[in-house]
Amino acid sequence: MIVVVAALVRRDGKILITRRPDHVHLGGLWEFPGGKVEGGESLTAALRREILEELGIKIEVLTQCFSTEFHYAEKSVHLHFFDCAITEGEPRAIHSTELRWVDLAELCSFSFPEADKDLIAHLQKL
Repeated sequence: MIVVVAALVRRDGKILITRRPDHVHLGGLWEFPGGKVEGGESLTAALRREILEELGIKIEVLTQCFSTEFHYAEKSVHLHFFDCAITEGEPRAIHSTELRWVDLAELCSFSFPEADKDLIAHLQKL
């Protein structure tokens, strides 16, 4: 089981999403930025590291708002989603092909990995 963390970063009523590079697993799909937890890392430390690497920003990790497990044919993931706030910098698409700020209602118009769909349904109920 691969442990993954992802950030829900909001600004002006919108949420930040990024597009996965074509050459990676689930390439071309949209996601909430984050990545794999490395050995010995806490979830919050991993998320701060991943967001700095992927977007070039520093964040404050606030609260975990959702967690789910999903089993793809190739691998299984345990996803931890956290509400986060930008503390320094402006997001840039460093390790993704694109980033966008979108309304929650717009999330359904983007193609996300199956593992993110329960979170999106949860967010749209709030």
